[in-house]
Amino acid sequence: MHPVAHDYDVRPLLLFWELTRACPLACAHCRAEAQHTPMPGEMNHAEASKFLADVAGFGSPSPILVMTGGDPLARADLFELLEQAKAQGTHVALAPAVSPALAGETLTRLRDAGINAVSISLDGCCAETHEGIRNVPGHFARTLAAMRELVAAGFTVQVNTTVMRRNVGELADIAALLAEYGVHVWEVFFLVHVGRGTSVDEISPAQAEDVSHLLYDAASYGFIVRTVEGPFFRRVMTWRADAPADIDPRTHFGLGELYARLSARLRERLGVPRTRPRATSAGTRDGNGILFVAHDGNVAPAGFLPLELGNVRWTNVVDLYRTHPVLRDIRAAKFHGRCGDCEFRSICGGSRSRAYARFGDPLAEDPACAYVPTPKT
Repeated sequence: MHPVAHDYDVRPLLLFWELTRACPLACAHCRAEAQHTPMPGEMNHAEASKFLADVAGFGSPSPILVMTGGDPLARADLFELLEQAKAQGTHVALAPAVSPALAGETLTRLRDAGINAVSISLDGCCAETHEGIRNVPGHFARTLAAMRELVAAGFTVQVNTTVMRRNVGELADIAALLAEYGVHVWEVFFLVHVGRGTSVDEISPAQAEDVSHLLYDAASYGFIVRTVEGPFFRRVMTWRADAPADIDPRTHFGLGELYARLSARLRERLGVPRTRPRATSAGTRDGNGILFVAHDGNVAPAGFLPLELGNVRWTNVVDLYRTHPVLRDIRAAKFHGRCGDCEFRSICGGSRSRAYARFGDPLAEDPACAYVPTPKT
């Protein structure tokens, strides 16, 4: 995204800032457990402005500051903060909720404030599934309309999908919708049991492997594919890129019925692949090129890894990122279990969030990964 490479020991590529937990939705898997009004302890404008000024201390190239929530559009001083970010040269992307606020004049103001990239969520190929997860009647049609309007307005549009048992069978049909609407990036979140997501069923490791190969196939239909908390996708990308083009992935990689069904549906909906796979990865992981700042200023390695490292109200975020021992250990890939033995630990490294959720240790192995490496001798 920048002409100069990031050194993840010096600065993150992505700095997620949860501006508020206020949100008009009540999604079943919400990490933030968002509610309709701001939660106590939310940083005031002066505190938010001070933090934003500190971000400039990372230097160039600037981290991409992803303003998220809750719904960042619910924050009254959003446009003041955007003006400050633009003035100091901090790149900003926005992750709003799909609500009536995300339309018309608001889109024009966002473009004028320097926002070029917007991400929204779509968790099913039909109203029944998507609205069953998002808990807002009529939200599926509104999301499709937002996709169309954002693309037409010239934004780089990313659609986020959280994969779970209730929607995994619809992934090929979701991909077809994104191709139809001209979406630029599909970012697939592999569920981590945090927030309200603790009550939602994860897919199995074998299914995660099938999904990763399906996503590699989907990346040949005009949009970029990325994953969140599914870094094992990078291993799959490496395997598939190195394999002969004419292989049957199911046979060659020992994949399951889910892959067979989804890949057949993808071909049925979208035909033969249109391009070389556009599956990209910056090699980041929680705490390595990624950092998260909550609505109350608490800092964590990622939004799905609620391990408090400090607070930007009284700690400079640059110093914290560069020196905190947990982050240094993550960046040094000092992992345990299978992740510690794995030859892909540098490009993958497993989900630190899922390791923490399952074992209480951010350096433990990722239980969602099906790969068993040869132990080091």
